Amino acid sequence: MKIAVFARIPVRRWVAMLLAFTVWHAAAQDMEPEAASLHWVGTWSAAPQQPWYNGAPLASGFYRQTLREIVHVSIGGSRVRVRFTNAHGQAPLQIGAAHVALRSSGAATMPGSDRALAFGGKSSVTIAPGAAVLSDPVNLDVPPRSDLAVSIYLPVATGLPTLHFRSRQTNYVSPKGNFTSAASMPVASTTVCADQFANRVCTSPWYFLAGVDVRAPAGVGAVVALGDSITAGAGTNTDTNRRWPDVLARRLLNQGPVTGVLNQGIGGNAIWSSELGPSALARFDRDVLATSGSRFVIVLLGINDLIDGTSAARVISGLQQLATRTQAAGLKVYGGTLTPFQRGSDTLEAQRQAVNRWIRTSGAFDAVIDFDAVLRDPALPRRMRPLYDSGDTLHPNAAGYEAMAGAIDLSLFRP
Repeated sequence: MKIAVFARIPVRRWVAMLLAFTVWHAAAQDMEPEAASLHWVGTWSAAPQQPWYNGAPLASGFYRQTLREIVHVSIGGSRVRVRFTNAHGQAPLQIGAAHVALRSSGAATMPGSDRALAFGGKSSVTIAPGAAVLSDPVNLDVPPRSDLAVSIYLPVATGLPTLHFRSRQTNYVSPKGNFTSAASMPVASTTVCADQFANRVCTSPWYFLAGVDVRAPAGVGAVVALGDSITAGAGTNTDTNRRWPDVLARRLLNQGPVTGVLNQGIGGNAIWSSELGPSALARFDRDVLATSGSRFVIVLLGINDLIDGTSAARVISGLQQLATRTQAAGLKVYGGTLTPFQRGSDTLEAQRQAVNRWIRTSGAFDAVIDFDAVLRDPALPRRMRPLYDSGDTLHPNAAGYEAMAGAIDLSLFRP
């Protein structure tokens, strides 16, 4: 009887039923990680900046070109999604195609690892000014501390691009064409130059790229490093991944609880002013609370405020707000003491010491990470140990960043 009933169903309807089942089955497979108590955790991030430097635009943008951007992840996973941003765009941003793959070397990707990204099942997406989008997840085995290549094709003129200026990573811009799926992408350029105060700076920014998430067990979270150029890695060489958050990620994988590390440092960033990027108070919700799976925050900010003439009392009030807002969101917050700056004035040094006394003694933070004690010269506390100085008396070198990360108690990140 059932066979006879089914035989009367038109072929066209059978096809529709089969397609519906296929879609349902694929959706059910996508839901399986949820049942396995997995969740999304950030493995890489870059804080977006406006496309202006010392009052001048960095670049006019891109048109019918492919960007291939390289990111060095902290933790791994078998599923991945990518966050794109038009945070500082003045017009809608159209992404015509986007791919993610394991990076081989240079602009090349590893064979068999390329995955096309979709957005609500569609291969393209338009991002409103000030907004961000997450891609649909794709299956890709991402090893911890590996390099991913994120490629996006921009078919419509972008206007001034949202970016992260000092990436300390070589990224790639193609000539005209969609090369998002190409294992070996032709490269037209890698750098853009701009004036940074008295210096001409050439760098290879991350454009329109804000973060990468992976699926991780429920016990795995992420730590956000909220800071300025010292967190962003000033004083280290391009493509070496030796910023102190990079070293912390390595230590956590080797010795501590597995934890994603998200670097939200911006060169020149301050608590109160927004000269080279949104102030820490202004970008806190976007760069801390909106990240995936974050449970801990390390705040290392204030030296640029003091250099600009902001009082210690005002710096302290800003740090107090950052601590309060972090704890109100249910995250733990750790305060980093301000590191030495030998070229600073006597007044600035007195203000730095006042801020550090408050960080150490106020109880505003769940714990204190005494970066100052690690880096300072015992013979002259306002000076960084020569072994750790990059040469400008403010930014550590790679050895200094190793020391900073080495001073962090990994038990702070236990669930």
